[in-house]
Amino acid sequence: MSQPILYSFRRCPYAMRARLALLSSGTKVELREILLRDKAPELIQASPKATVPVLVVDGVIDESLDIMQWALARNDPDGWLEMPADGYDLIVQSDSHFKPALDIYKYNDSIKERDTASGFLMMLNDKLANQTYLYGDNACLADMAIITFVRQFAFVDKAWFDAQPWPNLSNWLQDFIASQIFEDIMHKYPKWQAGDAVTCFP
Repeated sequence: MSQPILYSFRRCPYAMRARLALLSSGTKVELREILLRDKAPELIQASPKATVPVLVVDGVIDESLDIMQWALARNDPDGWLEMPADGYDLIVQSDSHFKPALDIYKYNDSIKERDTASGFLMMLNDKLANQTYLYGDNACLADMAIITFVRQFAFVDKAWFDAQPWPNLSNWLQDFIASQIFEDIMHKYPKWQAGDAVTCFP
């Protein structure tokens, strides 16, 4: 294959974090923007899970964190993999506990699950008390693997989020939203279908 293919969806936080790592690593892919309500058969053929992101490259990688690690193993100019082992534990905690609570809060307006998710966010706020990022003054994999979900949580009820006592977390998120890398991964692409001209990312 001349170039990897990434099936993606602009607003999906899993696809967002995959694109972040691909962009940071400078790994060029053919981007195929998918509508989740009208999935391309090529996506389903590549991965029966039929969820984004899916990277087709000498096989199929259909877990976003695996895509991040694959890209950064190829090239890591920003040093995102330079983090303590605790960073991986934090990502697991985010994916296995925070994200499920976020989903229930978002889709069922569950105050209980909002409170559960908020406990994780308060812990992140404490970690950010004396540093710009979760593990120091430079972003790492943990920051970029978690922050897209924090953004999703924040925009469920932005007024409520902004009123909470987590200023360090809010600054961390706002800096990310205002960053060039965020702007670069959030470019709008039309829905892909077979026969379309190739769209490259980044």
